[in-house]
Amino acid sequence: MFMGEYQHTLDEKGRVIVPAKFREGLGESFVMTRGLDKCLFVYPQSEWEILEQKLKNLPMTRADARSFVRFFLSGATECSLDKQGRIVIPTLLRDYAALDKDIVVLGVSNRVEIWSQEKWRAYADAAAESFADIAENLVDLSF
Repeated sequence: MFMGEYQHTLDEKGRVIVPAKFREGLGESFVMTRGLDKCLFVYPQSEWEILEQKLKNLPMTRADARSFVRFFLSGATECSLDKQGRIVIPTLLRDYAALDKDIVVLGVSNRVEIWSQEKWRAYADAAAESFADIAENLVDLSF
């Protein structure tokens, strides 16, 4: 399980240090792709395989399912850590998430998220204001 928030810096080659607490959980090979809310999702191989199976089971007769699968998978790339515990974020994904220099790496249960610091702050501030309302609505989802 991944959890926590870590501030990091993207270097000029598009590399970022993965927090030490996340490295073991990600393993030797993992998958990075476009996430929701203009961040990146990073999945350990085992979680990616579960997700990939769910994507395969979506009805391809539905335009929204086809669009989601195309967009989600077309940005996916297999990654591994270098000897310094860094990953290279491809230009396509850096552009999608508007990653500049200051970034935030989050642990979110079964995945890691990578955000631009600016976008994360705006998102977190908005979510904090409605946290109680969000929690109340989750009751409908058997939370």
